[in-house]
Amino acid sequence: MNIELVRASLEDAEVIWKMQRIAFAELLERYQDFDINPGNEPLEKVQWRFSFPATYFYFIRVDGQNAGAIRVIDHHDDSPKKISPLFVLPKFQGKSIAQAAIREAERIHGSDNWCLDTILQEKGNCHLYEKMGYRQTGETRVINDRLTLVFYKK
Repeated sequence: MNIELVRASLEDAEVIWKMQRIAFAELLERYQDFDINPGNEPLEKVQWRFSFPATYFYFIRVDGQNAGAIRVIDHHDDSPKKISPLFVLPKFQGKSIAQAAIREAERIHGSDNWCLDTILQEKGNCHLYEKMGYRQTGETRVINDRLTLVFYKK
């Protein structure tokens, strides 16, 4: 299985938006986090992210097919780089694709000084990031009675 990151551009915003709606649909249903879930965002918010100067959006390609996407915020200074969001389409999940995407993003942008957040209740997500060397900062943010965000750094 060949996994690669391919830089996306503003012209790809609608494709990424449609993909993230699919990828985050189950989590949106489970946690009802309508205000922050990427699966509930309007297209304009994805387009806005592309206009952010430090944004690098990549398609995660598996054997030439779009399997997901990752956005890296990298100011190329001493501030932490951030992953937000990272997603893999349901039919590609469970194949270590997110892990490979993180490794490749770190190869491109440097392996240290990263941060991200994820859903505390999603033990698989927490395990993935911890396996990749990310550590909880101790900071959390309660979104609703079902969902708490937990923050990580590396």
